[in-house]
Amino acid sequence: MDIVGLIPSFGGALYTIGAFVIALSIIVAVHEYGHYIVGRWSGIKAEVFSLGFGPVLFAREDKHGTVWQVALLPFGGYVKFLGDANAASVGSDANDANHAGEVDPALLRQTMHGAPLWARAITVAAGPVFNFILSILVFSAFLFFRGTAADPLTIDDLRPMPVAQELQVGDEILAIAGEPTPKVEEFDGFISKLPIAPTLEYTLRRNGAEVTANAPHPYPPIVSGLTPGSAAMDADLQAGDVITAVDGTPISTFEELREKVGASEGREMQLAVWRNGEMLDLALTPRTMDLPREDSTFETRYLIGITGGLLFSPQTETPGVGQAIAYGANQTVYIIKSSLSGMYHMAVGAISSCNLRGPVGIAQTSGAAASQGLSSFIWFIAVLSTAVGLLNLFPIPVLDGGHLVFHAFEAVSGRPPSDKALRIFMTIGLALLGTLMVFALTNDFFCP
Repeated sequence: MDIVGLIPSFGGALYTIGAFVIALSIIVAVHEYGHYIVGRWSGIKAEVFSLGFGPVLFAREDKHGTVWQVALLPFGGYVKFLGDANAASVGSDANDANHAGEVDPALLRQTMHGAPLWARAITVAAGPVFNFILSILVFSAFLFFRGTAADPLTIDDLRPMPVAQELQVGDEILAIAGEPTPKVEEFDGFISKLPIAPTLEYTLRRNGAEVTANAPHPYPPIVSGLTPGSAAMDADLQAGDVITAVDGTPISTFEELREKVGASEGREMQLAVWRNGEMLDLALTPRTMDLPREDSTFETRYLIGITGGLLFSPQTETPGVGQAIAYGANQTVYIIKSSLSGMYHMAVGAISSCNLRGPVGIAQTSGAAASQGLSSFIWFIAVLSTAVGLLNLFPIPVLDGGHLVFHAFEAVSGRPPSDKALRIFMTIGLALLGTLMVFALTNDFFCP
């Protein structure tokens, strides 16, 4: 066996695991902190806040009497509240239950089981809510610091291209191919109506004078971003690459590339790629993906996993805080709606069950996102945080959603489920969750 030859793969595996642990630890810490801080605000005392499971590596007790610890196995975490029988807050401590009449009412109020129903419910719900808040804040920050394109459309930066172009930074684009440029929010639709040609004529305002210049199509076949774990990443395409030909046929727009990928029917494609002044020949095979439509249905298309971008970066303006938060909220809601729609369509057999991935697939995506840079990795964490928050709201015993169902039962019946009933439901919940995990893990190894 060639041990030296295994070193790059081993290093890649460590990178993937490391990225996964970092992403999961951030999401779990935010989730559990939601439980902790809302519980504290509502008068419930937390005994232990643990990041990870198993043997404790580090522990410190704060002024509130909570032990903050980091454990050996970094694949989860928990908050153990006063009086809980276990870290899952299932059942009450046997000693407290047997001597409830002897316990100081003020001390009993500080336990999860002795707190009012409203306090228990908001403490349980706080974990998923904090996951959603994390996602909203991250998406909002991206828009806030990236900015939004400002009117009139003016060039702030130009992307390197393999063909000559006469545009300059600071040019205000008045028209393209004789068509007046619309407002920024209408520019995407405007681009789709432009002629498909290697170069187009641009009418510009430059230094106060109106001039014309020739330049490539404003939406060229350039790689702006890559989907983690996609065919494009496997083929070693990189951000900034320009695809100049597909199977020997020259292309000049991203739309031409999209059409050729869609018509490939999954056969291998040969790409001519310009990268930093050099030409490369790369081969890749498009893969089918189920994509959500606006009407919550799905369509199956062949994709290679890249996003396009404009020939230039437009000048931007900083959005208002409200606009940024609205954007973050809309992104989070979109992920939730797409996830729920995807699960429904998998359940009825409308799309492939391979869309569900387990820990191995998520870890691979973590590593791929991290390899594209910090911003890509942070964006991935925000997406995963939404998914974790949504999963925890499912009405399955063991998960937060299951606890909320128990609280709803108590609100209606006037009494909580018995400890025996809780343990039975928790066993069922663990079985369901275990089955789901095995199914997802199987997809990780056997789905393409």
